[in-house]
Amino acid sequence: MATSLTEMAAEIVKAQAAVAPMTPEEIELILKKTFETLKDMNARENGVAEAQVERSELDLLREEPIKSIQANKVVNLEDGSECKVLTNRTLAKFGLTTKEYKQKWSIPLKTPLSAKSLTAKRRKWAKDRNLGQILKDARAKKAK
Repeated sequence: MATSLTEMAAEIVKAQAAVAPMTPEEIELILKKTFETLKDMNARENGVAEAQVERSELDLLREEPIKSIQANKVVNLEDGSECKVLTNRTLAKFGLTTKEYKQKWSIPLKTPLSAKSLTAKRRKWAKDRNLGQILKDARAKKAK
């Protein structure tokens, strides 16, 4: 039986890889996630404070910043706070604009800093009211 967390994570991933075909990148990612999960479980068993466990979750999001934009919330990668929309006012507390925040964390500039459910709701609202066509017509009229 494996004694270290690394060996345990390797055995788990090895068993998973035997069942489902995976690329080397997927194996590496799953190995990291499995190790972090085992480490968190070990910390909880040994009575380590929850703040340290939450911090490791924030660290994981900082490794893959695009995952901070979730279905019902956006995690601020600066302080770990959660909200529906990351506003300019919130980012100003850290001396950042929206563009600077996205560049700092390598988030595509066209990606909205709002929860995916909120973005979908706004998109549906705009489509229902035909705002895209209205904007297109207004731009064409202005160009004439």
